Amino acid sequence: MADYTVAEIWRYPVKSMQGERLAEADVTSSGIRHDRSWAVRDEKTRTIRGAKHFSGLLNCHARLLDGAGIGGVPHVEITLPNGERTNSKEPYVHEALSDIVGRAVTLWPLLPAEAARHYALNAAGGDGGMAEWRRTFGLEDGEPFPDMSGFPKEMLAEFMAYATPRGTYFDAYPIDILTEASLRRLAALCPGADLDVRRFRPNILLADSEARADFAEVEWVGRQVAVGSVELDVVVDAVRCVMVTCAQPGLPRDTTIMRTLVRETKQRLSVYADVVSPGMIRCGDPVRLPEFMHGRNNSRGAGGDG
Repeated sequence: MADYTVAEIWRYPVKSMQGERLAEADVTSSGIRHDRSWAVRDEKTRTIRGAKHFSGLLNCHARLLDGAGIGGVPHVEITLPNGERTNSKEPYVHEALSDIVGRAVTLWPLLPAEAARHYALNAAGGDGGMAEWRRTFGLEDGEPFPDMSGFPKEMLAEFMAYATPRGTYFDAYPIDILTEASLRRLAALCPGADLDVRRFRPNILLADSEARADFAEVEWVGRQVAVGSVELDVVVDAVRCVMVTCAQPGLPRDTTIMRTLVRETKQRLSVYADVVSPGMIRCGDPVRLPEFMHGRNNSRGAGGDG
């Protein structure tokens, strides 16, 4: 069985913007500290939105600033596509981001879960129903809607009422894990595509000792894994959205990636996890896997997503 180690650690201070690659990270019960601590809100619908709706956000880069923030959330510096820099303390940051996405938006720090109206999914205009969901998932006519049965019913109900889980700016769970083995397998299925890890926005990218080329992490769903001093409960394969196809710095728009995921993995790649025991993770840390997997083949089929 392959041995896994932490190859890369990623934190995304602003939802859907380029993130920070870290040498180490403090993992709390809510995920990597200050991951997705800011997000933009569409002022027409007063709904938190990401690059699923405003792909231009992927052309911005965010990093945390030292010093005091707002309600325990540090301020962030944002490098705009033209190279200019602004930050969350500047009153014109909202105008700068609105110019980039072509719609009036404002930048918001994470608010408590009790601020339910802040997280509400409000009418988006247009169809606002199944056609909107299909666009969000990057589906073409005739392609099946992704199977969401692996998510708890209460979470599915929240998906219909809230733009993000209340009290977070995550899409679903606080940690996303991707293996290099999955990227190798996807590369074989999707030759010619640039599968830079930034397209898939994991928190933790894992290397393996055997240069595997399969969707390795799907074997861990429903089990606990330990990364460094952190214990994680791997909950579900992550369902991928249109963001994996979007252009971002150095990467072109590429819809063949989604066509391949739909065809080969039921639109899944990587896995979502909850934090069982907080702690530190560092690049190079070993990953301890459940004993049940020794000598076992993947029995669930392909993919996860996030």
